[in-house]
Amino acid sequence: MVSTIVHQLTRGLSVEEIEKSGLAPYYVDHTVGIWPQAAGGIPFNACEFQSKGDAMTDLYEDMAAEQKARSTYDNILRMVKDPDVADPIRFLRAREIVHFQRFGEALRILQDELDSKNFYAYNPSFDKPVSCPSSSNGCVENN
Repeated sequence: MVSTIVHQLTRGLSVEEIEKSGLAPYYVDHTVGIWPQAAGGIPFNACEFQSKGDAMTDLYEDMAAEQKARSTYDNILRMVKDPDVADPIRFLRAREIVHFQRFGEALRILQDELDSKNFYAYNPSFDKPVSCPSSSNGCVENN
C-alpha cells in the first residue's frame, strides 16, 4: 500500500520536480519505479525477518515488529496532511495495532501453558528438564 501511495505521488513528475523534491538520487537508480527501502535509503532485504524457532521468542519479535511499524506510521501521520495519503496510513496503523493485540493474546496463551516455575529457563518444545540428585553420579533426563 505504501508503495502504491509513493507511485501515485510521483507519477508524472518532471525531472525538475524530482530534483526539487530531493528524489534525484533515487531517480538515478530506479527512475520512479518502486524499490522497497527504509526512509534512510537502506534497501529492504530478508534480514528484516526474524525467527528463532522458539514460540515465545518469535512472538515477542512479532509484537516488536508491529509496534515499530505502528510508530513509523505515527511519524508519517505527523508529517502528512493530504487525506489521500493519511487515510490509507491510518488504516495500516490500525492493522498494526490489531496484529500486536493478536500476537499478545497468543503469547498469553503460550505463557499460560508453560510451567510457571520454569517460565523462561528452557524451550519446552525441544528441551526436557534435567534433574541432578545430589546422591547420584550423573544427571537424569525427566520424561
